[in-house]
Amino acid sequence: MRITGISTHVVGTPWRNLTYVQVHTDEGITGVGETRMLGRTDALLGYLREAEANHIAGSDPFAVEDLVRRMKYGDYGRAGEIVMSGIACVEMACWDIKGKALGVPVWQLLGGKVTDKVKAYANGWYTVERTPEAFHKAAGAVVERGYRALKLDPFGTGHFELDHAETLRSLALVEAVRDAIGPETELLVEMHGRFSPATAVRLAGELERFQPSWLEEPVPPENLKALAKVAEKTRLPIATGERIHDRIEFRELFEAQAADIIQPDLGHIGGIGETRKLAATAETHYVLVAPHNVGGSVLTAASLQLAGCTPNFKILEHFNDFADAEIKKVVKNAPQVVDGYFQLSHEPGLGVELDTDAAAEFPQQQARFDLWAEGWEKRNPSGGNPSGGRGA
Repeated sequence: MRITGISTHVVGTPWRNLTYVQVHTDEGITGVGETRMLGRTDALLGYLREAEANHIAGSDPFAVEDLVRRMKYGDYGRAGEIVMSGIACVEMACWDIKGKALGVPVWQLLGGKVTDKVKAYANGWYTVERTPEAFHKAAGAVVERGYRALKLDPFGTGHFELDHAETLRSLALVEAVRDAIGPETELLVEMHGRFSPATAVRLAGELERFQPSWLEEPVPPENLKALAKVAEKTRLPIATGERIHDRIEFRELFEAQAADIIQPDLGHIGGIGETRKLAATAETHYVLVAPHNVGGSVLTAASLQLAGCTPNFKILEHFNDFADAEIKKVVKNAPQVVDGYFQLSHEPGLGVELDTDAAAEFPQQQARFDLWAEGWEKRNPSGGNPSGGRGA
């Protein structure tokens, strides 16, 4: 079997573009992969056009390791977010092809399942006014839908510091959410790399009474010593990793023991196989895995294949029940959350199919997502940030 070529399809919303890549073969089997880019979709598409000619066309889709190696190192320049995201889309699609050809789900090819269900946590649900009353009501709706975990960033446009008034406001939002969901539902707090170590430590102390399951990206991701400083001074588990695009770069994170949960994005770190290797390394450091998952249903399906065969897998993020829920229709057999969990698919490959006609109903947009713009949490750039703000 050989790859004859690829086709790309971009599903657009005002705040995110989802790029789907179909890999076609001479035996008529087509696989699909997905990633979500912020402000770099055209660059990704351009890279994929070059990679198709240089590396992808004519390759054996079963030889996933060889194709990833050539795409990552065969152009000599160091692979960053764009290249690793392109690799991820193609790599996922090759696993999809292999599973379909052999008639088994991808998790079966990666060692077999260790679980039948995967806990989900809701994100994208707090696109409401930034008041305790609005957050309380929205959080209650998440629980009513069956979720047993949810995440929020309550910190407005906080950057390095958070003044006293904004601190009180942010804590009031968290308190309202905890009240709405009760003591048994997991509460996850996101900081989006906003703060200095001193501010992050101060806020962590204030948040402890709400018993969050983790504190995510308390400081910007570039300085691991700053993250380690926070980890040393809080009892809360630290989660990070969505903006690391090469599993090799996690080595220093593990050595510093600066995180308890890693959050690689399968769509940015080279795909399923690369993340599986990373998860195995994390296991040797007693670190859990909870992938960043802000994409659509193909990326969710790929993340679930990893979850099914990974002993140290904790939980999976899910946006698409609350943010842009209508885009779920572009994928047939899209994974669904029932009573707070995804059930592991037993269908061949990734278990999903891209509906290209439905995808065409959501053309690419000039998507914007600026975490330092007033009203960013509404994920409506035109309404929350009329001037366009800065790219994020």
